[in-house]
This record gives sequence, structure tokens and C-alpha cells, in this order.
Amino acid sequence: MGADMWNRMKALLGRAREDAGMTTSEYAMGTIAACAFAAVLYKIVTSDVVSGGLESVIGRALNAQF
Repeated sequence: MGADMWNRMKALLGRAREDAGMTTSEYAMGTIAACAFAAVLYKIVTSDVVSGGLESVIGRALNAQF
């Protein structure tokens, strides 16, 4: 195997060993953020204004004339 090929393989292995993923603490923070965002969305969607609007849109869609 030539020196050029050997250097390419070493470079590939070096890139493969890089830590490009999230750590456990980053996963935990991401999970907490996702749960908080889901809670906010739930509160918005179940509010009286949005709930009434969704019922109105769905009612009009179900009563549409074709």
C-alpha cells in the first residue's frame, strides 16, 4: 500500500473518530426544551379561542357542499 493511500486512510479514520454527536446533558436539555414547547402548544390549542376556531373550521369542512 502506497504512502498516499495510507495517509488517506488515516485522515478518514481521524474524521470518523471526531465527536460530532450530542452528549447526555445535551440530550437532557433538548428533551426538557421539547417537553416545555409541547406544554406551551397544548395550552394554546386547548384555550377557548383556539378551540372554538378549530371547531368552527372543522364544522365548516364537514358541512361543505360538493
